Amino acid sequence: MAGRRNIDPIARFMQEHNEALVQLSSLNKATTAIAEAGFTQDAYGKVLRAVEFIEVEVSVHNRSEEEALFPVLERYVEGPTALMREDHRVLKKEFRRLRRAVDRLGTHRADRAAATDLASVSRVIVQIFVNHIHKENHILFPLVQKFLTKDALREVARRMV
Repeated sequence: MAGRRNIDPIARFMQEHNEALVQLSSLNKATTAIAEAGFTQDAYGKVLRAVEFIEVEVSVHNRSEEEALFPVLERYVEGPTALMREDHRVLKKEFRRLRRAVDRLGTHRADRAAATDLASVSRVIVQIFVNHIHKENHILFPLVQKFLTKDALREVARRMV
């Protein structure tokens, strides 16, 4: 944990965004393949890995933003963090829909409607996620770098989970 205090929290958030984009791409490709060609264990496994990544890594990432970054940034500016918090709420809601669609297909592997629904839900969550990441990388993080001092960034790093 002591090593985390010396990291650049914005660089870490951006690296986590890059990892998320890889998983979202995999999710999109796998769900499209299932919708077009039917259930395969390989494609479903990719879906499960992406969903697990979202469940674990993205939830930790979002919590770090909400508990470490946003409170420090809100000392200077609040509007962007309110928008990001709302995105996080929407993403949680859409993720629950994705989880239900994944579970439904896992139970009814031959159900074409379940495969089509999974692909549809996946496209929505991927679009929301990609847009959210873009907003953070190109709007929020430049604000952070503009307003936060080195000491404030060290505080963010200390507060990160």
